[in-house]
Amino acid sequence: MQAESQRSRRGRAAEVRPGQFASVADHQECCRLHRKYGTTYYFASQGFERNTRRRVHALYGFVRVPDEWVDNPGTVSVERQRRMLREYRSQLLRGLDGVCPDHAVLRAFCDVVREVDMPLEEPLLFLDAMEQDLTVTRYPTYESLQGYMRGSASAVGMMMCSVLGAGQNPRMLHAARALGEAMQLTNFLRDVGEDAERGRIYLPQEDLESFGVEEREILEGVLSDRFTNLMKFEIGRAHALYEVADTGIPMLPSQGQKAVRLARVLYSMILDRIEEKDYDVFGHRARTSKAEKLGVATRVMLGLGGR
Repeated sequence: MQAESQRSRRGRAAEVRPGQFASVADHQECCRLHRKYGTTYYFASQGFERNTRRRVHALYGFVRVPDEWVDNPGTVSVERQRRMLREYRSQLLRGLDGVCPDHAVLRAFCDVVREVDMPLEEPLLFLDAMEQDLTVTRYPTYESLQGYMRGSASAVGMMMCSVLGAGQNPRMLHAARALGEAMQLTNFLRDVGEDAERGRIYLPQEDLESFGVEEREILEGVLSDRFTNLMKFEIGRAHALYEVADTGIPMLPSQGQKAVRLARVLYSMILDRIEEKDYDVFGHRARTSKAEKLGVATRVMLGLGGR
């Protein structure tokens, strides 16, 4: 019934003229959010042609706004956050039925969804994950964490495939989901300390137990040989996902391959920075410098692999 409703909604949405909702200012707002919050992704997105870049900014704006609501709520209550997320979802659905959303990024994103005929399942999976973040702060197994990442990250990879017009090759889509998961896991490893301050631990509980790391140590920012070994294990898992992702990049449309490759290389370099800081993810935020980004970009654009 739900799938039938989604197909019906997409059919009605296709009758709405693309570009109906968003103004230049709406797209500028998406670009501003991308440039401010997604520095690595924004830098890599400059490798797309102009129209694709506009769509990528709209996608980033769509995911960034609810992510900020969830991660940085200030004094906003959980119940208020939940209402905001559900209203955001409602505006998305109404927007695809032809009702202009109130929110700038939704106006831009709804136009893009129609332009590229994006399956509605993926943005809804993303919003499910954002709502999950309101109450779920621990993951007992990696499998359970993967369930969360399917919405929070792999869904974004699938939406990017729609934006790029990448088609439905199953191997390519599998690689796209792996890339989203690899990048999300990289975020988790970089942000262990920041997430702990929010009361969240994204490292699977089974992995903490395997390496003898107590939850208290994560929350208190305790470095130990046990924690270092845990981080080495998780970094190895992320590298394996990046290797799977690499198999799909050559299957993307040629105009998007180098930009995606650049984002992949730059993001995986965060793992290198964590290692260089002796796995201290409590006192330092691992990041790549502007000079490193430019150097990698030059190598990727010249077809030299980037590393």
